[in-house]
Amino acid sequence: MGSRHAEYGVRVPKSKNTFSSWRRRAVQRAVHAGWAWVQRTGSVTADHPGRFRFGALGTGTRLAFPLGTVFGEPWIHLGAHCIVGEQVTLTAGLMPDLDLGPDPILRIGDGVVLGRGSHVIADTTVTIGSDCYFGPYVYVTSTNHSYDDPHEPIGKQWPRMEPVEIGPGCWVGTGAVILPGARIGRNVVVAAGAVVRGVVPDHAVVAGAPARVVRRWTPADGWQPPLRTPPPVPIPEGVTPEQLLKLADLDEKDVARLAELDADA
Repeated sequence: MGSRHAEYGVRVPKSKNTFSSWRRRAVQRAVHAGWAWVQRTGSVTADHPGRFRFGALGTGTRLAFPLGTVFGEPWIHLGAHCIVGEQVTLTAGLMPDLDLGPDPILRIGDGVVLGRGSHVIADTTVTIGSDCYFGPYVYVTSTNHSYDDPHEPIGKQWPRMEPVEIGPGCWVGTGAVILPGARIGRNVVVAAGAVVRGVVPDHAVVAGAPARVVRRWTPADGWQPPLRTPPPVPIPEGVTPEQLLKLADLDEKDVARLAELDADA
């Protein structure tokens, strides 16, 4: 019978082992629940710093588990209500167990978000202002390789170090690189993949490698070049999530009718 089925191209379905399938689902749920517990328990906060002894760790700040490389934490100051994503590296000094003096080396302001896989390497001072948001895999460093001696391997030559400063309110896109000596102003947008060095003025958008200013706001001229889309309209104060869900169910006729009523009012 089996050979006849094979001859005519008929596939006989294999019997399903319900017990094995049920067991797999149970194990999968257990693994996911266990990993969620590990993530909650392994995260670092001011109340539960674990083995880390940061120079400052503000209220409501959380470093997600698993962490990246972290050392020199006595010289790392994190503000309040920061979110540090998984696999984020934070280092102060060239290597662990150095005495870096009385002052902090890496300063991170309040409300900063560092996306998954980002690196902040502070061999000399790095300052990130409050309310900065970093996408994933951003790289900030105060150190660069030198290659002055053509006969010595580059990795063995003493590096160059320059302070880095990122002003408050900035948005740094995925995969951006902030190089030593960068001075980024207030409320700056750094496009994804940009490589930033030098001085960036306040209220600018920079893109490219090396990054250049592609748009800027000034009190006299506003945004130049002008923005191509209207600004988003914020949700009115007092609107509840339930009301938003009901609005999402409206069809085009309902929306047009509401717009007429609003115009009449």
